[in-house]
Amino acid sequence: MSVHLLLSAGRGPQECAWALARLLHRLEADAARRRLETHRAQVVPGDRPGTYRSVVVRITGADAEAFAASWTGTLCWQAPSPYRARAGRKNWYVIAQPCEVEAPSTTFAEADVDVVACRTGGPGGQHRNKASTAVRATHRPTGLVVVVDTERLFSLNRRLAMRLLRERIERGDEAAARDLTTARWRVHDELVRGDPTRVERP
Repeated sequence: MSVHLLLSAGRGPQECAWALARLLHRLEADAARRRLETHRAQVVPGDRPGTYRSVVVRITGADAEAFAASWTGTLCWQAPSPYRARAGRKNWYVIAQPCEVEAPSTTFAEADVDVVACRTGGPGGQHRNKASTAVRATHRPTGLVVVVDTERLFSLNRRLAMRLLRERIERGDEAAARDLTTARWRVHDELVRGDPTRVERP
């Protein structure tokens, strides 16, 4: 089993990016003790060396889901600021949430399409009224349906229907990918400081 966990410093100060790096090392060490594998799938570095604004970690192993849940929520790194000697604040917060890295893509195959000949009303002369040249095509995996009657030949309408279905599926996959990216960025704004689910110290 594999789970992706997004850790984000949100819009916090540079100490939060520093805290994220410390928490990431702690998470990876904890995972190793439990015989889980970790891989940094995506990294956004901070302004200072060795710091991170966000990291997506892939956790793999039999208990990956339970382990990710134990690290989910608001995390706190409790230590003095390494950058401001007079800063009284010692709690630096990071948010961790499970996430999807890639939206699943839909494979289009004509074998997955049910094509039915049908008649349509409207102008077009006697040929359109007497012959079933229109096409109703249904893509079974997604439930998408198109009806095409622009041509007088069934074969041409079928070809157009397949092209329309393919284009709609591709647009749907692109929209799903955009929604996934938006959802990941939304996590950066969901960081709640205080009441952490986990507190770690040096």
